[in-house]
This record gives sequence, structure tokens and C-alpha cells, in this order.
Amino acid sequence: MVNPIKETYHPNAFLHSVKSVKSGLVARTKILAILEVVPYSAAGALAQKAGLSYVVVLHHLRLLEGEGIVRRKSKRPYLWELTGAGQKRLVD
Repeated sequence: MVNPIKETYHPNAFLHSVKSVKSGLVARTKILAILEVVPYSAAGALAQKAGLSYVVVLHHLRLLEGEGIVRRKSKRPYLWELTGAGQKRLVD
């Protein structure tokens, strides 16, 4: 039997440079969802809001930066923002 409930991930959570495993997709989806609401955020604040460790958030931010999905703004502590590149969500 096929599971009728399919998990949805942010379209930009899928990266070309790394294998997309479920835990990574979930973490990147949480990070991207927060950055869509709060345009600039520090990694520590993202970690707290997403319920993830700082190290995990920083790792995924760097992966997303490598793909051009997010960028660092300002000097340390860096503020992270979406670049607007990548897939867009489909809206019903």
C-alpha cells in the first residue's frame, strides 16, 4: 500500500552538489521557510527558530550558499538572506 501522505520539501532544499537525504531535506526546508519570512537572519537565530543545532544550520547554510540559494550579508556575525535564485514554490 502506498502512503497517501507525502512529505513536501522546499523546492530549493534539493541540491545538485550533495545527495538529498531526508534529514538534510527537512533541515534545509526549515531554514528556507524561516528565511522566506525573516529576510535576514543570523545562523544562531535560525538554529533556535528551526529547532536545530547551530552546527547543522551552519553546515546547510554553507551548502545552500554553494548552490547560490543564500548569501552572507555584512561582517561577523553574518546575516543570511535568500538570493532569489533556484526553484519557486507552486501556489494553488
